[in-house]
Amino acid sequence: MGGSLDAAVAAAAGLLMRARDVTLLAHVNPDADSLGSALALGIVLRRHGAAVRVSFAAPEQVPETLVPLDVLGLVVGPEQVPVAPELLVVCDAAEPSRLGALADRLATAGSSVMIDHHVSNPGFGDVQVLDPGVEATVVLAHRVLVAMGEPLDADVARCLYAGLVTDTRGFRTAGEAAHRMAADLVATGVDPEELVRPIMDTHPYVWLATLGEVLQNAVLEPDAAGGLGLVHACVPFEDTTRFRAEEVDSIVDVLRTTAEAEVAAVVKQVGHRRWVTSLRSKGRVDVAAAAGLLDGGGHRAAAGFTRDGTADEVLAALRGALAALDPAKRPA
Repeated sequence: MGGSLDAAVAAAAGLLMRARDVTLLAHVNPDADSLGSALALGIVLRRHGAAVRVSFAAPEQVPETLVPLDVLGLVVGPEQVPVAPELLVVCDAAEPSRLGALADRLATAGSSVMIDHHVSNPGFGDVQVLDPGVEATVVLAHRVLVAMGEPLDADVARCLYAGLVTDTRGFRTAGEAAHRMAADLVATGVDPEELVRPIMDTHPYVWLATLGEVLQNAVLEPDAAGGLGLVHACVPFEDTTRFRAEEVDSIVDVLRTTAEAEVAAVVKQVGHRRWVTSLRSKGRVDVAAAAGLLDGGGHRAAAGFTRDGTADEVLAALRGALAALDPAKRPA
């Protein structure tokens, strides 16, 4: 993919350097990788004099822990996104549907750039900066900025670092190049402890009791996932609405530490019969493939899907998807 990726990065850089009006979109329920990529590019473009807006379809507010990244106030509500953007840049969306109600802007944009690292991405947009081999979309956003000849300051570097540290689980899944990139970002003046603590290591005291209840009701199924084990927990609607996404989304990373289970799943109720499921794998099961069978997607070790029904029906569908994976494709 090297040659075609280099060409795509160069094409994206050229479009951005010439652009006078740019709309950058993160996926619904944006995380640090998605919003960090959009804001890093947006900060540079605004300082070059372009009209810039960063947005996402839902929820209504930027996640509390990511607000400090928006140093120029670039984030606007979806109602302020032009019906026909001059240049549309989509960051970290595995497929158009991840843009929610703003997905239709892909068809009306004058030109579009997609920047993403999901293996399940089918490819979309006029320019496709897509590489499933990198750890995070911010790695590709960084490549585009380098191709633009842009020196990075601390404001831009913080956005990139936030996406990199979260998508690599504190650099546990980061390769050599990602560590070098992190070192370059720190050299601009990023304080990792100050930046990361609110995003990954800070929760309200009242959350601890709820987390305890959720974990106490977790279920281990040793025979699931081809005998490699599945551990799962459910988060009821009253808890998904009572607490921030930062709290609810952190559960799966606790659950994934279960020694007896290769796959961890957290089923979160977001509507009367709607559930969002987060999946994690230690590497022997491709949870992106399982999620794909349920109209979801993601990466081999981290994926998800949304499904209507009861919690038991969602879990039954997940068991079926895991059972349908070809064991021969799993690494030993």
